[in-house]
Amino acid sequence: MNPIFDFFFEIYSGRPTHLIILEAIAFVTGIASVILAKKEHIGVYPTGLIATTITVYLFWVDQLLGDMMMNFYYSIMSIYGWYNWARKKEGDPVVHISKTTSKERWIGAVLCLFTMGVTYGVYRGFDVDLGPLNYIDILTSGIFFTAMWYMANKKIANWSLWILGDCITVPLYGYRGWGMFALQFLVFTILAIQGYRAWKRSYQSNLKEANLP
Repeated sequence: MNPIFDFFFEIYSGRPTHLIILEAIAFVTGIASVILAKKEHIGVYPTGLIATTITVYLFWVDQLLGDMMMNFYYSIMSIYGWYNWARKKEGDPVVHISKTTSKERWIGAVLCLFTMGVTYGVYRGFDVDLGPLNYIDILTSGIFFTAMWYMANKKIANWSLWILGDCITVPLYGYRGWGMFALQFLVFTILAIQGYRAWKRSYQSNLKEANLP
């Protein structure tokens, strides 16, 4: 068989069918949610909730606690983001695409470090012997948690964090044998680059409109 195909999918030969089906659903809905996010469509959140809820269960089964915590947080932030994006005043959305302020960058840094600390605590609480992969997992948890908060508030910087985290996660999941998820995050990386460009164009267009006489 093709070596690339074997790399991504050989692990599924001994995996229970229902877990493969769930992972496939999470794969499709996860990609759909990023596409919707790129288009600034509120459907990103209900679609993303399906993906993250399933992924929480899958990572619990495989005892990948940092990843599980990350997706649990995604689920909570999806509810918040859904509410925030849906808010309107006089028929217009309250939250618009914008750049991060100095205060928001500090909040993001604190949130990232706090999340890394919580993830570390979860590992220690379950008496996991921490190795290099666990510390990478802790790092990406902080990056992704912060990216999700920025996205819920329509900050362009969310895409930069997704790109950074995705580039770390692709080889990490591939090494762990999570072929489908590694492939998913590779797609996420491409979509995140496109999302960054789309949101930046939208932001600049809105600025030009606001400056019109």
